[in-house]
Amino acid sequence: VQLQASGGGLVQAGGSLRLSCVASGLSYNPNALAYFRQAPGREREFVGGIFWSSAKTSYADNVKGRFTVSRDNPKNTGYLQMDNLRPEDTAVYYCALAWGRGVATLSDPDRYNIWGQGTQVTVSS
Repeated sequence: VQLQASGGGLVQAGGSLRLSCVASGLSYNPNALAYFRQAPGREREFVGGIFWSSAKTSYADNVKGRFTVSRDNPKNTGYLQMDNLRPEDTAVYYCALAWGRGVATLSDPDRYNIWGQGTQVTVSS
């Protein structure tokens, strides 16, 4: 199973970007998909996630109301829609799948066993 991430780039503050994450090689549905990010000199942090079957979502407080995680089941694709971006959102963003693993809390990075390659998001002020 592999994840191919795309959609990063440079945007001005207040702008929008959509990240995509395409999973290949799946023989059955994952349990969850999440996005994490890591800024220079900072720890990796949870951004948002979705339970694949129920589509129930969860978000970090600092992106709630601005970011939306979704998934397209037939396309095996996850999305992170980012609106009203701020300079502090600048980071490398990673998508991750929990495949063959149970997930109780979407924000727990240890539950994800398939990771994408990371995509840079830069927000200018």
